[in-house]
Amino acid sequence: MASFKVTRRTLLGTLAGGLAAGPGLTARAEDAWPSRMVRLISPYGPGGSNDISLRLLAEEFGRSLHQQFIVENKPGAGTRIANDLVAHAPGDGYTILYVAAPYATAEALFGKLTYDRKDLQPVAMAVIAPLFLIISADAPFKTLPELIAYGKSKTDGLTFASPGAGSQPHLAGELLFRDAGVKGLNIPFRGDAASYTELLAGRVDATLTALPTALPYIQSGKFIVLGVASPERSALYPQAPTLREQGFPNVAAAGWYGFMVPSTTPRATVDKLQDEILRALAVPAIKDRLTAQGLEVRAGSAAEFGQFIDSETQKWAGLIREAGLKGE
Repeated sequence: MASFKVTRRTLLGTLAGGLAAGPGLTARAEDAWPSRMVRLISPYGPGGSNDISLRLLAEEFGRSLHQQFIVENKPGAGTRIANDLVAHAPGDGYTILYVAAPYATAEALFGKLTYDRKDLQPVAMAVIAPLFLIISADAPFKTLPELIAYGKSKTDGLTFASPGAGSQPHLAGELLFRDAGVKGLNIPFRGDAASYTELLAGRVDATLTALPTALPYIQSGKFIVLGVASPERSALYPQAPTLREQGFPNVAAAGWYGFMVPSTTPRATVDKLQDEILRALAVPAIKDRLTAQGLEVRAGSAAEFGQFIDSETQKWAGLIREAGLKGE
């Protein structure tokens, strides 16, 4: 059997060679992403549009990248539990946040957070969920001007149902109160079903909601759509005029989802993930299935998504301060 002797010179030479190859090895590891299972963190529970759309995209990522992408639901604290988990995860591309709109309002509503915005970086914007202004067909008003006039005629103003303090429906309602010059009270409920029950019973005047859950009530004639809180009419329900068309240009809000990763994630991995997300969102079958969930594709690059988040953060922080809102 041949024998060999490791000398100090041989050992140092081997270490030097390994160090010299280090950057190349790192680059190859980044290029190989994903080489194992990837966790996609949803800030909401199973069954909602966030969860359903993420699972749809996870399947597409898996087919394309030949690796398993699993969805983990981490609901609670207005999405802050999921945000915190990913903010403190290793920056290796294997823990990804499917971030939602409350990310942009959390600091203004709750003050100091358990994570820093600098701990996360945007990868790509994915979809928006337009918000439609809904009233009961039995309400004593049938149009937006009539709703506003009704609110002004009441000492306590209007009552709006929402899925929670600081949610996009709540904030959009606050914008409408402000711009219409009418008093308003947000009444938070746990989910759309409870909001709809109160709306049908006449105990709240209106709500802003995503379309899919409200559509059966609209089609049966129980709800009336007064408008959509988007800059343009939504292809999901084009007959609904925008609130901008009806004299409220500042009342624009929507739910939205996109992807973020820890800020320490290598650029090469972020770029590859961004390209994969944008590719998946352009697949016609994916777009059709997202539309069926009441979502509109709003694909955007990392840079575009970062600018969007900054804009949303500034916009809502001003309203939150002005209205004196606090998170629960």
